[in-house]
Amino acid sequence: MADINHFEYGWITPALSYALSVLGSILGLVCAGRIRTATSTGQKLWWGTLAAWALGGTAIWTMHFMAMLGFAVTGTRIRYDVPITVASALIAVAAVGLGLAIVGTGRLSAARILGGGLFTGAGVAAMHYTGMAAMRLDGRLVYDDLRVGLSVLIAVVAASVALWLAVTVRKAVAIFASALVMGVAVNGMHFTGMSALSVHLHEERGEVTGAGVGTLLIPIVLLVIFGVVGLVYALLAAPTDEDRAALAYLDGRQRPQPSTVATAPDVSAPDPVGLRARSTLARPGAQFPSRRDHSSR
Repeated sequence: MADINHFEYGWITPALSYALSVLGSILGLVCAGRIRTATSTGQKLWWGTLAAWALGGTAIWTMHFMAMLGFAVTGTRIRYDVPITVASALIAVAAVGLGLAIVGTGRLSAARILGGGLFTGAGVAAMHYTGMAAMRLDGRLVYDDLRVGLSVLIAVVAASVALWLAVTVRKAVAIFASALVMGVAVNGMHFTGMSALSVHLHEERGEVTGAGVGTLLIPIVLLVIFGVVGLVYALLAAPTDEDRAALAYLDGRQRPQPSTVATAPDVSAPDPVGLRARSTLARPGAQFPSRRDHSSR
């Protein structure tokens, strides 16, 4: 059995993986909060897609790949199968999107949270082990069943908590604190699954084919940068609740107010003291009544 090193570059890879998971969690929670205030199905779908990309793509998948940069096996090089690696990313985004769709439609309940957490957690675990299956090395991967089961359980619990936070948390401080907790959960699931792995080298060494870490690192870093910038721009460009309230207030002020139209006096009503005649004094061009007019009556 070969020696495995999960931290070949020291603290930098786990620190970066944790930072990515926290950043993706913050953006994902903010985008999920916009789903609740969306006024149309198209807006809900838009914010749900962005939340799934932030949580599944940045907080989970890129965190996984960043942590894998520090993974090394003594006696063999490590390469990656690109189509399977891309498939693992799509699994993560789809799993989070499915979970958000389950908890974001209809009335929120414990059954929806658990159901969404089950599907999302299973998807996150599938992403992790699909990404591990994309590794190409001169050896055979063997997993401890107990620790694999524990990693799946952590993924389900973490996904359930993440979905609950996504539909309930609103304040900035709470979002940041929740992202810190989610970062711990995502990294805990990853390294628990990695601890279940052992590598048995082949007796006859062959050529290891696939893309190297350096080849994949540049496009992934660019994808993360453009993805984060796009998410931030979408959040800043979207109107907030305060913006909608201000627009409604301005719209109400600009609408023309109904004019007050004076009604003509009812001539059929009795007028014993001549008030009807006196009421014409306020009208422009009205004649001042004289005593002769009253005496003649």
